[in-house]
This record gives sequence, C-alpha cells and structure tokens, in this order.
Amino acid sequence: MKNDLIVLKDKSSDPKIWDKPEAKTIFKEIKILEDKITSFNNLEKSIQSIEEFYILLKDQYDENLSNELIDESKKVLIDSINIRYLNLMNDEADHYNVFLEIHAGAGGTESQDWAQMLQRMYTRWAESQKNCNVSLIQETRGEEAGIKSCILKISKEYSYGWLKRESGIHRLVRISPFDSNKRRHTSFASVWVYPEIDEKIEIEINESELRIDTYRASGAGGQHVNKTDSAVRITHLPTNIVVQCQTDRSQHKNKSYAINMLKSRLYELELQKRKDLENEQNKNKKEIGWGNQIRSYVLHPYKLIKDLRTGYETSNVNDILDGKIEKFLENSLTI
Repeated sequence: MKNDLIVLKDKSSDPKIWDKPEAKTIFKEIKILEDKITSFNNLEKSIQSIEEFYILLKDQYDENLSNELIDESKKVLIDSINIRYLNLMNDEADHYNVFLEIHAGAGGTESQDWAQMLQRMYTRWAESQKNCNVSLIQETRGEEAGIKSCILKISKEYSYGWLKRESGIHRLVRISPFDSNKRRHTSFASVWVYPEIDEKIEIEINESELRIDTYRASGAGGQHVNKTDSAVRITHLPTNIVVQCQTDRSQHKNKSYAINMLKSRLYELELQKRKDLENEQNKNKKEIGWGNQIRSYVLHPYKLIKDLRTGYETSNVNDILDGKIEKFLENSLTI
C-alpha cells in the first residue's frame, strides 16, 4: 500500500499535473490510500492504549474503569471490522460510484411490484449512508403498479465495492396483494451493478457503432419533459448494450449522461471478462454472474431472506426490505 502511495505522490509532484485530465483521479487515489494508512495507525494506537489500560487495571481493579475498558474495546472491534471490509475492497474499481439497474422479470404486475420494492430497498440503504447521494436516472413505470425497470446512481466512495456482488436474480415468495384469491406467488427481478468510470479510464466509442433514439420521458418530470422527446436511448451495436437517460429536461445533457453510462457498462464488461478468465484458471472460485439467482426473499408461509452464495440468512424481513442490508453486503465481501 505504501509503495502505491509513493508512486501516486511522485505523479502529484509533476508541476504540469493539473493540466492533465487524470489529475482529479490521482489525487483521489492518494486520499484513499492515505485514509487507509491513517485508519490503520489510529487502530494500532487504540489497541496499544487498551493494552496499557488493561495492565493498569490488573494492578488496581476498579469497576468503573473496567466498564470503560469494555466500552473502548467494543469501539476498537467495530473500527477493526470496518477497516477489514475496506481492505477487502481492493479491486481496481471498488472505490467508484455505482450505477444500479433493476429489471422486472416475467410475471407482469407481480414482478413489477417486486422490482419497485428492490428499488426502495437500495434507495433506503443509500440514504442511510453517510455522505451518500442517490439519484434516479431512468424509470419505466408498470401499467398497473410497480416498475418495469430503473437505473439508480449512488454516489459515495466504495459504493461499487459494497454493491458489486448484488448483481443477479432476486426471488420473492409471498401472498400476492394483487390476487383476490390470496394465493402464493413467486416473482423475479434482476439487478445489475456497474461502476461509474472516471477520467483516468479511456473507453473509445465509435459513433458509427451507436444507434441513438429519443422518446418522451415517462412518469413525473414536469410539462416540458413529458411533451418533448428529451429522453435518450443509446444502443451499442457491437455488444447490444442499451443505456437510457431521462433525468434532465435537456436532450443534449441526457445524451451526454447516457454516453458516460455506456462507457461504464463497457468498462464493467471488460472487468467481467477478466473475472471469467480468473474463474477458468481457478475452478474453486465461484462466479457471481448476471443471470444467477443470488438471494431468496420468502414472506410466506414463513419469513426468511437467504443469500444462496454465502448462506447468510435472517427472518427480519421488514428491516432488510427497508434497506438494512449491511450484513448481506459484508458477508458477500468474503466470497
């Protein structure tokens, strides 16, 4: 880690660094590495302080001091766990912001309602994080209820690292609120997570390989949005990747945003190719890929949410659907 910091600081000493497009990224990486080193040094000092405290308490026991030592030990344990998770997120793109796509599966209103429940779950998680911003980039509403698809952008350091293993199929089992006979239904929705790339990463896109369509934005957004073709859909013909944006009233801004999203998708595709190659070389490493069922949410006849990769499960379904998914995210980092 320190060697990486030295290399980055050497770059930052270049007097012409601010003239280069990657300057912002280089200094951001320096800050991330410095924060990790500072956190480790602070943890080390706290442990030494606790050890000294313990020796003092052994010589002369005091109940108040003992309780204080226990409280401090708990704080240090929490800090060490948080530092461990941050160090597990050491892939190239882990510290980036993230785009999160949700698509309803087959099943009409049932799956569309489930997709909206997932949208709310991830939005509530993001809103509960410190210094985190979540924005709705695109949304297609269902005919009766729920959503057919949506794209969220979550802006926070390490948001891609935390959420990258949420990609896959999410399965819901419940008594349908849309079924007058109160029968049990199984619904599916897919989640796809990819990082927002920055100036450091160069992705070349040939304009001739793009099909650009404009359309009227759906849902709320004001008279101008709904009456003009401000929304933009871009198809990358070689890969058949489709991105769309309707977040702004300006078609030009939506197109620019969609291009950036396309670059992020192409970058994520390249990351996935690397992972596939690693998985071929190491058969014991389980691939977490698009199209695989990763988590089951059972609300009837019993309450249980279980991650099918880590085995972690909980019956506290209300908290999970309200965005308290930290334990699932933490366990996924150890896969």
